[in-house]
Amino acid sequence: MAILSKGTTFSTGDQVTATNLNALVDSATFATGAVDDSTTALDSSTPKKIIVKNAGITSTQLATDAVTTVKVENNAITLAKMATQADQTVLGNVSGGAAVPTAVPIVGAAGILINNDSLGTDDTKGATQGNIKAYVDASSTDGFTPTASASDTKSVTLPNGLIMKFGRVNASASTTTTVNFSDFGGNFSNSVFSVVLTVENATSGTNTVILNAQPTTSSFVIKNQLTTAEDVNFIAIGR
Repeated sequence: MAILSKGTTFSTGDQVTATNLNALVDSATFATGAVDDSTTALDSSTPKKIIVKNAGITSTQLATDAVTTVKVENNAITLAKMATQADQTVLGNVSGGAAVPTAVPIVGAAGILINNDSLGTDDTKGATQGNIKAYVDASSTDGFTPTASASDTKSVTLPNGLIMKFGRVNASASTTTTVNFSDFGGNFSNSVFSVVLTVENATSGTNTVILNAQPTTSSFVIKNQLTTAEDVNFIAIGR
């Protein structure tokens, strides 16, 4: 099949002149045989030119690595065009340095969340719901259980270090009574924030049983201004 259509057609006996030869070349056009009509075609101009046919370029015509980042429009790649990845994974980088993103497990030894009930202090690792529940459940027994030193005295140390002591003492009549924290689970380590007294059966008046002085980390003093001994409940808070 011809690729070119001649600009001049010679017959037997025709004289070959410079004009005829120039016309043969200058007036030549592409014939239909010059294109494959799948990747290339002839346009509609005069004379016709060879063009890339619409939708004529496929992956076969593209060289490996031919499409560079700058040739891809912003937001042009949809999720449907991305490679599938394993369930419960996300694209990310947990290598500790710059790296090509990989499919990182959401939960796993090398994942975003580390499934380990022994929670550590790493600021770059997350905990699962199960880890947090296990920590809270453990705290409910390890961190919140009162430490009893007698049947009517208790001391509770919270995970943040706050200590609450509460108990019942008998305040002698018309005098002072020293209450030692060592009898209620141990002394406070740093300071005492508050001691609140409640008299069970005050015989008369108000403010008849009071703190005699500022509490210390080891004790406080009750002053009973009544002529009868009184049972006093207390709550002490400190660290």
